[in-house]
Amino acid sequence: MDKNLKDHRQLGQELDLYSFHDVAPGAVFWHHNGYLIYRTIQEYLRKELLSNGYQEIFTPVMVKNDLFKKSGHWDFYKENMFKLEVEDQNYALKPMNCPEACLIYSTKVRSYHDLPIRLADFGVLHRNELSGVLGGLFRVRQFSIDDAHHFVKPDQIQDEIKTLLLFVENFYKLFGFKSEFFLSTRPDKAMGDVKLWQEAEKDLEEALKSTRVKYGIKEKDGAFYGPKIDIQIKDSQDRDWQLATIQLDFQIPEKMQLEYIDNDGKAKRPVIIHRAITGSLERFIGILVEHFQGAFPLWLAPVQIMLLTINEEQEKYTLELVKKLNDLGIRAEADLRNESLGAKIRNATLQKVPFLGIIGKLEMENESISLRLRDGKDLGKIKIPDLIEKLKQEIDKKI
Repeated sequence: MDKNLKDHRQLGQELDLYSFHDVAPGAVFWHHNGYLIYRTIQEYLRKELLSNGYQEIFTPVMVKNDLFKKSGHWDFYKENMFKLEVEDQNYALKPMNCPEACLIYSTKVRSYHDLPIRLADFGVLHRNELSGVLGGLFRVRQFSIDDAHHFVKPDQIQDEIKTLLLFVENFYKLFGFKSEFFLSTRPDKAMGDVKLWQEAEKDLEEALKSTRVKYGIKEKDGAFYGPKIDIQIKDSQDRDWQLATIQLDFQIPEKMQLEYIDNDGKAKRPVIIHRAITGSLERFIGILVEHFQGAFPLWLAPVQIMLLTINEEQEKYTLELVKKLNDLGIRAEADLRNESLGAKIRNATLQKVPFLGIIGKLEMENESISLRLRDGKDLGKIKIPDLIEKLKQEIDKKI
């Protein structure tokens, strides 16, 4: 890393985003500002998912080992699970959501009319990473994925994957990321019929070709239950990150004995498309912190505007304005300290707040503020209604 650039752990401390403590190795203590970023990304995704026909579910963190044995995960993943015993029963903290999504799918008879069924789950996951490889937000034991499982008929695979590829690409554009695509094929350690693997790999390749994206091949880098499309991005420091994954799975539906009733009245197996767009939200936020060096775009910034008073005479007016902005969904704070204006500006700039609003006697009398950007650019005086309109438009545009 360039010596002038900061690590996400240092930035997290300076910007009061999160911290790490020995009492919970590999887990994140989210502070208010950091959790605002976390929730903003999650809520954006939730809104998009609901408008794209997803149902959100929430499943238990601790389940009996039997579930993972039935799904096939136990044989391939048990070393990475946290295991515990409760009342002579063997449990594990779930490392992935798919077996529980399958249980919800199987709670009633599904018809071909119902498919595709898209179940999204932001639940907390645990994976038993070795302490020596833990590192800030990039490698953790407790995390959440923007996870979803699409239960589809075989003839729906192509359309579903093409829609997902477009969804991923548009999401990454919000952060200035350009996507690169890779097809990851059957690993040496894999479960299920090789013919089903070949069929799944062919389906993914056809989806990539029909979407007309360039893609590479990652030989033997698929998941143990199915091949996948991996999507990589390049950050502001020219580093490559593998984030999104779209996995095609014929194996777990067989293991979990999932069915739907087709139009010929016969029971058939659905196919599962496993997909995550950010991957781990923790890791994704770590990447964003370093990518932007803490200077987040307005829609993502934990504090979007900081109001700075000249003296205590403007305190009441400023607090009323903070409340008004917050009530409108604009994240505003005030610096009312008995400090010079220069000191307040320096502090807000170091905190990388996108907009700084200065309020003195004239601004208070004219119901306006003097607006400037965190880079020092002076935007002049602006009336409060115009300020609100400007901020709301820029937040909605995700700029």
